[in-house]
Amino acid sequence: MSQLPSDAHPTFGEAIRVWLRIGLLSFGGPAAQIATMHRILVDERKWVGEARFLHALNFCMLLPGPEAQQLATYIGWLLHRTRGGLVAGILFVLPGFLVMMGLAALYAGFHQVPLVDGLFYGIKPAVLAVVIEATLRIGRRALRGVEKLGIAILAFLGIFAFDLPFPLIVLAAGAWGFMAARAGRAAFLPAGGGQAGAMGAADRAIDEGAGHTRPDHWRSVRMAVFCLVLWLAPVVAAMVWGQGAYGAIGLFFSKMAVVTFGGAYAVLAYVAQQAVEVHGWLAPSEMLDGLGLAETTPGPLILVNQFVGFLAGFRDHGGLGPWTGGVLGAALTVWVTFTPCFLWILAGAPYVEVLRGYKALSGALAAITAAVVGVIFNLGLWFALHVLFGTVDEMRVGAVRLFVPQLASLDPAALALAVAAAIAMLRLHIGMIPTLAAAGLSGIVWKLFLFP
Repeated sequence: MSQLPSDAHPTFGEAIRVWLRIGLLSFGGPAAQIATMHRILVDERKWVGEARFLHALNFCMLLPGPEAQQLATYIGWLLHRTRGGLVAGILFVLPGFLVMMGLAALYAGFHQVPLVDGLFYGIKPAVLAVVIEATLRIGRRALRGVEKLGIAILAFLGIFAFDLPFPLIVLAAGAWGFMAARAGRAAFLPAGGGQAGAMGAADRAIDEGAGHTRPDHWRSVRMAVFCLVLWLAPVVAAMVWGQGAYGAIGLFFSKMAVVTFGGAYAVLAYVAQQAVEVHGWLAPSEMLDGLGLAETTPGPLILVNQFVGFLAGFRDHGGLGPWTGGVLGAALTVWVTFTPCFLWILAGAPYVEVLRGYKALSGALAAITAAVVGVIFNLGLWFALHVLFGTVDEMRVGAVRLFVPQLASLDPAALALAVAAAIAMLRLHIGMIPTLAAAGLSGIVWKLFLFP
């Protein structure tokens, strides 16, 4: 065997530093986060091959919960077993968790702070450019061929215009890809011989002596039981205590953790309805503010749940005091949202690795990836409409659903910031962090000095 490059398999210390960097850079929702991981792990570090990265991504897209965090956990597990998966998954969430905790406390205690309001006003339009750039990066790799492009378009129309459930779109795309691969259609067959050089070396470094990538039923059962106990013990404790909103928080967001197929947007309407109308934890306008905070902080977009949990504990603290209650509510929300993610990956990933050699399954997963590109484009368009326009009406024409913005509600400053950020990133190739920083500063100047 040829000698592997020195960076083909990182040390655990190297991996920790890179996962922390990824966690700090994970702005812009799942599309941008996945693209950031791809750039760092596949293109720059060459720690995992292109095909293996996409295979892991396809699996994570099928799971409930935040796919980007689960992808980080999966690749961390590939590189350094269970401890690698835990470190990667935790560091992906930790920066956003800390930032959101501070912002939620600031929001609950002071509600409107002009400086913070201006910062987010500037950053939100710039995030559009991040999502566009990320969608282009993923699309260029996943939509090779007319058939895959067609799947992406149909998936976009299905979820945007016909409001089809995300699991149904995934099932239909997977079935088509499976049959196409069985029929020998080249677009859905794995590329042969494409993992040469550094990419092949990266995967060989993972496979050499990697017993953890081979299924072990008892090991998976032990891991599943361990994760289940970690997940549910705080929920049971909160329900037995019976004070404040904590039992309801634990139960509600545990349920969300197993039904959030399609990412945060797919379940946002249900969370908003239950949190606002059923539990009374916050007002509709506050739910939108929480989404805005989650959009502009690092970490998974599903951290909007943390904002909801903070306000719930802050307002119904069971005698602990509002600040302690808010922190406890937010921490419990994040715990029951992300602990199941480690269960799905650490117990199930070995079985997914075995399936990498099955051509028909590879075809199904390739079609699912193409469909997900269409779904991500839908999320980006939905976000753009709500950032650039103050009022967006939802209309129905037969079975077709339309989002119609009121043109008079267009925010020219937000549009200008979005265009400037897109030019900076796509044409001038300025990095994401400098672009977001400049946009945030522009928002502060706009809100505090030009139009206070």
